[in-house]
Amino acid sequence: MIPLFWPQQFKAEWLETLSKVFDTKWLGQGPMVDEFEREFGKKFNYKYCLAVNSGSAALELAYNLVGLKTDDEVITTCFTCTATNIPLLRHKVKIVFADIDDNLLIDYRDVKRKITDKTKAIVAVTLGGLPVDKRIFDLGIPVIVDAAQSVGVSEKRGDYICYSFQAIKHFTTGDGGMLVVNNEKDYDKAKLMRWFGIDREAKKKVNFNALNNREITMEIEEVGYKYHMNDIAAAMGLVGLRHTDEILGYRKLLCETYANNLPKSIRCVYGGSYWLMAIITKNRDDIIEYLRHNGAECDLVQLRNDIFKIFGGVKQDLPNLNRLEGKYLYLPLNAKVTIKDVKYISKLLCNR
Repeated sequence: MIPLFWPQQFKAEWLETLSKVFDTKWLGQGPMVDEFEREFGKKFNYKYCLAVNSGSAALELAYNLVGLKTDDEVITTCFTCTATNIPLLRHKVKIVFADIDDNLLIDYRDVKRKITDKTKAIVAVTLGGLPVDKRIFDLGIPVIVDAAQSVGVSEKRGDYICYSFQAIKHFTTGDGGMLVVNNEKDYDKAKLMRWFGIDREAKKKVNFNALNNREITMEIEEVGYKYHMNDIAAAMGLVGLRHTDEILGYRKLLCETYANNLPKSIRCVYGGSYWLMAIITKNRDDIIEYLRHNGAECDLVQLRNDIFKIFGGVKQDLPNLNRLEGKYLYLPLNAKVTIKDVKYISKLLCNR
């Protein structure tokens, strides 16, 4: 079976770098995390990078930093991994689902229509690695970019940018994430929230002693979480940074090979970081069965969120999503897929 996903692996380099971690006392958050944050920032031209233990942790911190309160409205896409929107439920905000455009991304025009005086934030997802409509950043409302699928493409706009390094991503640390903010105030607050509200820099200055003459050496003023990355994951990330360009280059080649060989009746949607190869086609469900029967794994990957009970369980009036939800499909795209595999799958679809 040609796999839909396969983890990007650099076994020899990972083991070499991990051996350096195991020669130190730091298995948790230590100097390797600091180095990874610095190198990630250099690679993608970011100043304020905060490594965390998942893309979801990055989103949670971003939602906290933007200051969401009960009954605030947040405009977000309905077509995304549920991990994008589940944290919003915990903040007890009113989720306003926007429609999608023809590339399956949040639709700028519908976002603009749905803005009210209660709109506190917009959540834009770079689905499949494609960049969102830049006009969204000019609406005068804070934008949280769920860039979980876009490592390798430097997002230059957005108040909070959230990356994921989860196992099946093209850039992986086993699990992990990065929060990018654009000012020192948010960065300092996020650092506190990442580790229970404790100022780790202040702890270093007192040799991590909690008490001095029976008095606490620091105060906790933020209600934080345990969202930090560890040095093991950071070591894997440092290796991955060396290969980002070649990873994206190969995935681009696979996508272009699909596009050049698939029948003209099938519309391809891909780009950016090339994390997903989407096709828009008729008879989608029959094609899924046909491809699987012939040894090619394929899937829908994500479903519209409004059909889940936690989001209301009722399909909303989102015309373009309603039109496309029965036509989209994702084809195999990963490090294990070869050009030969892509041409085989394309031939299957041409001959069907």
